[in-house]
Amino acid sequence: MFRMFGATLLLSLREIRRHIMRSFLTTLGIIIGVAAVITMVTLGNGLTASVQEDISDLGSDVLIVFPVRDDQGIQHPFRQEDVDVITRQLAGVVGAAGSVSATAIAFFNGQDWSTSVQGANMAFFDAQAIDIAEGRGFSDQEEEAGKAVCVVGPTIVEEIFIDGESPLGQNMRIGNVACTVVGVTGERSNSVGGGGGNNDANDVVLMPLKAVQRRFTGSTDLQYVVIKYDPAYSSEWIQDQLRALLRERRVLQDGESDDFNIIDTAEINETISTVTGTMTAVVGAIAAISLLVGGIGIMNIMLVSVTERTREIGIRLAIGALGREVRMQFLTEAVVLCCLGGMAGILLALGLSIWLSNMLDMPFIFDPVVNVISFVFSAMMGIAFGYYPAHRASQLDPIEALRHE
Repeated sequence: MFRMFGATLLLSLREIRRHIMRSFLTTLGIIIGVAAVITMVTLGNGLTASVQEDISDLGSDVLIVFPVRDDQGIQHPFRQEDVDVITRQLAGVVGAAGSVSATAIAFFNGQDWSTSVQGANMAFFDAQAIDIAEGRGFSDQEEEAGKAVCVVGPTIVEEIFIDGESPLGQNMRIGNVACTVVGVTGERSNSVGGGGGNNDANDVVLMPLKAVQRRFTGSTDLQYVVIKYDPAYSSEWIQDQLRALLRERRVLQDGESDDFNIIDTAEINETISTVTGTMTAVVGAIAAISLLVGGIGIMNIMLVSVTERTREIGIRLAIGALGREVRMQFLTEAVVLCCLGGMAGILLALGLSIWLSNMLDMPFIFDPVVNVISFVFSAMMGIAFGYYPAHRASQLDPIEALRHE
């Protein structure tokens, strides 16, 4: 059995090699189909991972509350008192912090850079999962007094500070405010309110909240509040309690719309993952249509091959070959063509996925499952679309086949 299969495989490879260009063109549909499916799924996985990383940098188990316009078109800002009440009265809240931000020009050593200055305290650092890569954060005394100290992002260090020199202890100027650099944040992908106009979370200067309110915004208003909650509590329950508390504090009557908006980072992550997963599946399904086109091409060329080799088939049947052996030969040839196309498609997809991931600045995530499934599916296409031509060859009458010119 194995000897017969080995001989059949060698005959198939020899026949494919005899018509190398025709074989390549025949498998082109399979190659493109497999490559398209794998590339789309790989890019979809990379996009999902990239978005999840961005969302995770907003902090896990975090609620973000923004004020919005009420039914009269008026927007009521939050105050520090709101943050204090949320921290004291809301069960399950680990910490809460308000923040404000403003656009400013950073100056140091004759260099200037347009950036964002953000008011924050260490509770904000904890809620946003902001790491201090170098130096320290703000002390309680600095926060309370609103001292002119700052923690800068890596982009600020790169753009205006001298290469190879630590920015710690240096005096820089933010707009008209001089401040001393006490720390440098770690690399971040995303944040709330930070990053200026270009959404680069590393392009930010963090100062004590009171310092930014006093020197830049000129008011004690908070632009938004970040709330870190205990994951042991339900996010929906926390949101319900928070909504009730804020409606009471903001004196909203029954029937009046909320004049604030609550965003749950976990819900954002789940929603985006679902959307990107659905989009990947749809695009992958569309790309898989080319596999069917490739399968039809395989059937077409195998029917042509049967017609071309009718006399050869007649000779084999006349000297004692069984119909199932002829069927096996042509079926093996179709499967080998599809398998070669599948392997070429996987290699093409690997190169395309790496190139596109680098170009789009997304992580490359190799998924062995989709690669194996695509290869097996291409082999099944060879069986499905190669069976009819192979069966037709096995049913030829030897006498009629020998008369074929």
